[in-house]
Formats: sequence, structure tokens, C-alpha cells
Amino acid sequence: MKHCSVQNVRVSAGKQVILDDVSLSISQGEWLSIVGPNGAGKSTLLSVMAGLRSSSGSVCVAGTDIADMTPRQRAHHMAYLPQHPEVPPGMSVGGYVLIGRNPHIPLLGSEGQRDIEILNEVLEQLSLEDFRDRTLDSLSGGELQRCHLARVLAQDTPIIFLDEPTTALDLGYQQQTLDLICRIRSQRKLTVVMTMHDLSLAGQYSDRIILLSQGQIASEGTPEDVLNPDRLSALYGARIKVLEVDSDIVVIPTRSREL
Repeated sequence: MKHCSVQNVRVSAGKQVILDDVSLSISQGEWLSIVGPNGAGKSTLLSVMAGLRSSSGSVCVAGTDIADMTPRQRAHHMAYLPQHPEVPPGMSVGGYVLIGRNPHIPLLGSEGQRDIEILNEVLEQLSLEDFRDRTLDSLSGGELQRCHLARVLAQDTPIIFLDEPTTALDLGYQQQTLDLICRIRSQRKLTVVMTMHDLSLAGQYSDRIILLSQGQIASEGTPEDVLNPDRLSALYGARIKVLEVDSDIVVIPTRSREL
């Protein structure tokens, strides 16, 4: 069943076309990763889908055009994690994660028992119970990224949009973050849409991949179909091999033997 659809989306800045007539659909419970070279339009497409950037064309969620939704209504359907979230100075982990409940709290109201229950559940799911009273600026990069993810999950939406959530994390934290997303997605039956820089990780975790190039969809399908070495070499301007190791796809840049 279609959970989200994008039809004929076009975004430009002056004379520069950032997205050019992009159309796609996402099934309920699917993990879709958007990859492509720098400047391909990945983050722009994600922000359009999340209702945070205007465009021509349409984006529908659960059969409703998001242009017809209020921001609060959209926030009940989908949550968005930007690539570089703001970190409020001095705020506690518990207080920050609770921000995710704002769309569910009445205007001029305060959090209720259900909001606190969800906060506790999310902190437990992400092993953050012992961090509740610590300030965000005291955390490591991996711990802080778990807090950002916790805030998104506390919003309790059926779709989450994540803009390169493993950026600036070392390999161990990258795997931990994606494993967490994978586990919670299965538990909650979430639809996950994510931009990714690492093609190997995209191939290993995604159900489906969209490869963008110059604002257009260059390829779309399963990781095995999209991560073709000749296609990737041409689009990225790089020497690339694609291997299968223990049933996982591994994309490897290779050096020139002429140097």
C-alpha cells in the first residue's frame, strides 16, 4: 500500500534547477534510501517530502496532499531529522527528547501522562535512561545522535525522514545507529526515508534505493539493481567495484594502477 507519493516535483533557485520533475512512491513499512553525488538534490527532495520546502508538483501522505495539511497535522504523520540539528545549550536529554511530543500537546497546555510514558519508552529503547538528566553538550557524537533519533521517535509518527543520520559518526556508531533504526522500524512498522552518503550501508540496510543525479532519478530499485559498478562509476566520476560479502553489498572505490 502506498504510504507516500511524490508527483512531478520541481525545485529551482534562480536559474538553477535543483529537482527536475521527480516522481516516486513509498510503500508502508518500506526503508527507502536516497543516494547520489554531492549536489544531486538528496536533502532538497527529503525536505520537500517532509513539507519543509516549497515546490511545484505534489506530495501526498496517506492519500492526502500535504499542502492541504496544517504544520501540526503534518507533524502527526511524519517526523524529520535534519543533517545538522540545533542543540539547545544546557538542555537536558529528557527535556530535549520530550520536544518530540509537542505536536500532541494542546496549545498552551503541558505534557500529560501518555507523553511521559512515551518519553520513558523511547529512552529505554535507545538505552538513554541513564542520560535523562545530562545536558546535551556533555555527550559524545554517537550519544548525541541517539538523542536526536529519540526526539524523532518520541513524535510517534508512521513515517520518519532522516537526512544523512550517520554523517560525522565513526564506523561503530554508524552501524549502531542504523541497527537501532532497523530494530525500531520493525517493532513499530515504520516507513523510513533516508538520505545516505555511504553506498555500502545504503545497500545493506535499504529495501529500495533511489539514485539521484543532477536533480533527476537516474536509477530506482533494489540495492542489487541500483548499485551497478558501471552506473556508479559514471555518475560519481570514480573507479568503483561492487562486491557481495556474506550476502551484503559492499561498494569499494579503487585506486588507479597507472599512478
